[in-house]
Amino acid sequence: MEESPVLLSRDARGVVTATLNRPQRGNAYNAALLAALTGALEALAEDAGVRALVLRGAGRHFAAGADIHWLAEVSDYAPEAAFEASLATTRAMQLLNEFPRPTLALVQGAAFGGGCGLVCCVDVALATPAAVFGLTEVRVGVSPTPISAQMVQAMGLRQARRYAVTGERFDAVEALRIGLVHEVVPEAEVEARLEAILGEVLLAAPGAAAVTKASLLGVNRMTLDARQMALLAHEGWVQRASAEGREGLAAFRERRRPSWAPDEAGSYTG
Repeated sequence: MEESPVLLSRDARGVVTATLNRPQRGNAYNAALLAALTGALEALAEDAGVRALVLRGAGRHFAAGADIHWLAEVSDYAPEAAFEASLATTRAMQLLNEFPRPTLALVQGAAFGGGCGLVCCVDVALATPAAVFGLTEVRVGVSPTPISAQMVQAMGLRQARRYAVTGERFDAVEALRIGLVHEVVPEAEVEARLEAILGEVLLAAPGAAAVTKASLLGVNRMTLDARQMALLAHEGWVQRASAEGREGLAAFRERRRPSWAPDEAGSYTG
């Protein structure tokens, strides 16, 4: 029997760990992973016994964004199905961002695209020194619209504008500087640091923490309604289905530069 793409475990304290479980693909998400994550978040949000949620990735990487093979498949969908695929990403990010209990992420290896978006959606983010981040969607001709609201919340508009439009990668030190992560912790110490923060989290009254989190997001207009999510999903699938989106995905799969990117000599192929 095939393992679930999201593994859940709960300890006696009510701390739930959700592990993204596609290590052979760098925990890149596809329809199955998004469905499993969404279902878990919806169920756990209604479970009064949950005190905190920890998000992590199996293997070397946290989450390498959207699975490029899945994106190529989705690009051939009819408009309604393509929209639903984009909405699945938008919905997963919204549920994590607005989850009613404290959320934490432990980031190792790659956190690219939507994987970086997941980091933007948690309350506390820890990274190991070797972690690498990037809002890399534009490099393959698509747009990070499903995570656009959360990336601005996490790192501010100024930094989001830079990294979302350049697609450049940055290290854990830079992620700390811009506010994407809260601490950079040596790999040998990160589990102990996670436990220490969870100890602090569990000192907070669950109801008070939930109200505080909802208030912070609500009063600053940082929650998404159905109409906003639909707009973000629409923008995402339209760009993905565009000529740029198709060329970018093809170039990535063929391990070549897309037509809009100059080669090493500064020439363009497109």
